[in-house]
Amino acid sequence: MKRNITTLPGDGIGPEVITEAVRVLQTIAGIHGYRFEFEEQLIGGVAIRRFGSPLPTTTLDACLMSDAVLLGAVGSPEYDRTPPNQRPEAGLLLLRSALGGYANLRPAISYPSIAACSPVRREVASGTDILIVRELLGGLYFGEPRGIESNVASNTMRYSVEEIERIAKVAFEEARKRRGKVTSVDKANVLETSQLWRQTVIRMSQNYPDVTLEHLYVDACAMHLIANPRRFDVLLTENLFGDILSDEAAVITGSLGMLASATIGGEVGLYEPVHGSAPDIAGRGAANPCGAIASAAMMLRHSFNLEQDACDIELAIEHALEAGYRTPDIAEGTGGYVVTTSEFGEVVCEAVTEIVNMRHAYHAV
Repeated sequence: MKRNITTLPGDGIGPEVITEAVRVLQTIAGIHGYRFEFEEQLIGGVAIRRFGSPLPTTTLDACLMSDAVLLGAVGSPEYDRTPPNQRPEAGLLLLRSALGGYANLRPAISYPSIAACSPVRREVASGTDILIVRELLGGLYFGEPRGIESNVASNTMRYSVEEIERIAKVAFEEARKRRGKVTSVDKANVLETSQLWRQTVIRMSQNYPDVTLEHLYVDACAMHLIANPRRFDVLLTENLFGDILSDEAAVITGSLGMLASATIGGEVGLYEPVHGSAPDIAGRGAANPCGAIASAAMMLRHSFNLEQDACDIELAIEHALEAGYRTPDIAEGTGGYVVTTSEFGEVVCEAVTEIVNMRHAYHAV
């Protein structure tokens, strides 16, 4: 059994964290006897420097022909003053649109072993396990018209019923696998798009009588996310709100480096850590690979239906943290000892092997 994965290391710390995610995937594949074929392509700033485009045709074609895509990060300060459609980030937006993935899944989990590195009190954050379901192909990021004319800039927030229905379905289906609650986030007291969003989500909820639905304005949600994060199970949001709230959720986990994501719903799934390219620490071995490794686990779950293998990787990350291994971003106040990006990846590989072998031994008894 062979699966083709296109890797897009991208900019900054992207190559470092993708190296560790690939290593973990190779480890678990070797244990179970299946095989991944990895093809590396360029995206973002490195692609602009090489090809003059943040998403070269060769990269897009490789992604469209693969079974899944694993991305590191895009972004480089040297392009901060270039037009938006010529920046590294434009390549990622184009890729998302081309792959057709409209549902972005972003888990946010508070691990007890590193709870002290969060500014949120341990008793508040402890036990938090949220899945943010973010609509990814609509809203302000893709609405037309947009642009800058003279001294006026404009962006258009737009949503159709069909776009809202399909993302709401994902949220309700995911809630059924979890604790059975969806919190839909909008600004229906001000925005017509949010009024349509709320109406549509309420109608969709009638198909899921076993799932509890609540509504929150985005500003109230931002407050509750810090004050009482355990109240949330699945957060359903439009594009911009989900972008902001998922980064806020990193405060609960202790670091953006802990957050993974999966973009599903299209022909090819796209998996990437939530963090940016962090050029200030690139090449120093200080990047946290947890988000990239956890994204690889989500790939196994959502693209390849390998639920047990995905759970094994996620458990291995937790074991590595419990054993005291820390990258610099999650080291302060948590005890343990600081390791490099590659050292943390090696520990996770060892933990994966141990977890699988223990389970096999248990079943053999």
